[in-house]
Amino acid sequence: MNLDRNLIRLLKEEKQPFILSGLFGSLGTLLLICQAWTLGGIIELVFKSPGNDNRIIPLAGLFALFSILRMLMGWSGSQAAKRGTLQIRKKLSLRLSCAVADLGPAFTRSEQSGRLVTTMLKGVESIDAYFSQFIPQLFLALLTPLIILAAVFPSDWITGTILVLTAPLIPFFMIVIGKSASVATQKQWTTMSRMSGYFLDMLEGLTTLKLFAQAKARRDGIEEASETFRLSTMKVLKIAFLSSLTLELVSTIGIAVAAVSIGMRLTSGVMPFRPAVFILLLIPDFYLTLRQLGTKFHAGMEGGSASKEIHEILDKASSLNRLPGSLELTAEKAAELPIVIENLSYAFPGSSTRALDGVSCTLRPGTVTALTGPSGAGKSTFMNLLLRFIEPDEGSLSLNTVPVGKYEQKAWYRNIAWVPQHPFLFNATISENLLMARPGASPEQVETALRQAGLLEMIQSLPDGLETMIGEQGARLSGGEAQRLSLARAFLKDAPILLLDEPTSHTDPLLETRLRVSMAELMRGRTVVMIAHRLESIRNADLIIVLDHGRIVQSGTHEELSSYEGFYHRAILSSMEAA
Repeated sequence: MNLDRNLIRLLKEEKQPFILSGLFGSLGTLLLICQAWTLGGIIELVFKSPGNDNRIIPLAGLFALFSILRMLMGWSGSQAAKRGTLQIRKKLSLRLSCAVADLGPAFTRSEQSGRLVTTMLKGVESIDAYFSQFIPQLFLALLTPLIILAAVFPSDWITGTILVLTAPLIPFFMIVIGKSASVATQKQWTTMSRMSGYFLDMLEGLTTLKLFAQAKARRDGIEEASETFRLSTMKVLKIAFLSSLTLELVSTIGIAVAAVSIGMRLTSGVMPFRPAVFILLLIPDFYLTLRQLGTKFHAGMEGGSASKEIHEILDKASSLNRLPGSLELTAEKAAELPIVIENLSYAFPGSSTRALDGVSCTLRPGTVTALTGPSGAGKSTFMNLLLRFIEPDEGSLSLNTVPVGKYEQKAWYRNIAWVPQHPFLFNATISENLLMARPGASPEQVETALRQAGLLEMIQSLPDGLETMIGEQGARLSGGEAQRLSLARAFLKDAPILLLDEPTSHTDPLLETRLRVSMAELMRGRTVVMIAHRLESIRNADLIIVLDHGRIVQSGTHEELSSYEGFYHRAILSSMEAA
């Protein structure tokens, strides 16, 4: 039987509740022995001295007391294990959430969202059975047989020897069958994770699938994935039932051999009545804890399978080797200091080419820097490095002379407002989505931000106003409205560093003109980095950087770049021809 090392490390961190659970279990076993001895005395009196109630009643009261105490020990042990399991689940959930946050959007975009959600929710939930059932039963399986043997050997060494010889057969068969069960459970968990990811992807793209008449084909794919999961689940259940049958058979044989031995010696008068009854009452519980260990092991195997995927994410996060920043960053400092980029390079995992290759530039405070270039030139990678979603392979990113990594990540994010090309909106109200940028904002500040983003009139026309639910990823908003809501967040946050990724890509020309005026006000006095392709958006930038194949091929103002051959000059000619 293989114990998951990662889960055992978690167990060591929260060992006290489980030690208490084992202690209560041991006390319960001692009370079981007391019960058996008392019940043996009652049965002996019933058969040898019928009608002698004066001696039976005290023993019956004592038996009832032991039964109540044993029940209390069992309940206390179970509650202690549940408390420990809850603490482990809380700790693991927090670590997993922090790990995903540390890995950033670059990691989450590379993973199937459904599979990641399954790991973070179902995976953490799956370890419950491992800690609340399997681990306490493991302690009982180690302690209970030893305690019972200690009680049996003084009364009858022959039965004790039979128990010692037959008991190892149960763990032996459990290990043999458990290896197959472990492989099958791991396959079942992987199948379920893939199915979850596939199903969620299909739900998110359902509109597109209907438009291209692919819904039926994908439905068949979901049915096939479901059937694969059903078959893998049935395989696990087959092994579990086979394990139960085998363990029951072994324990039944052991009980039968011991019972026949005791019966023969009892009838021949070699063995006293009360010790014989006492041992016969204990033998089933001796094997019971070992049989239940096999059952609990199968219940906890899913947690072991989930643990592998959970700790893959945790290991990826720890491999980043990020030193926690300790310097505080005030808004005044962020507004006054330049962002210096020197020889910055980055290659995505598994890629042989660099997304950025030796990029160097200075983003001066109070200026607007525009990034342009063909698709795949490295603009988004440049932005992700500024956002600290990814870490550079080479080079440095500094605020004046201090590396950005030395600042607290929360402090860095506190001083950045980001408007992505495809903003993420939560299934909450407009107000809640806005206040994520600045939780303590007043109603007046919220109204001003909406007015600046050109959303105020639209929101005031809604029956519920700011309390309108917008659906998952802003499903009830148009592309332009979602973009403007993201822009309103930036207005509300009022951060000294502003990052814009095609902020007007989903707006019509009239609205773009109105927003450009508001954005000019927003960008005034801030360090602005903007990805844009429309000349109207970047021609007034203080510095225009043209990227191609991860390198800076041109940089300068609109007037300077217009007079040189290259991507920017060709973009101007294309714009003139389109007009």
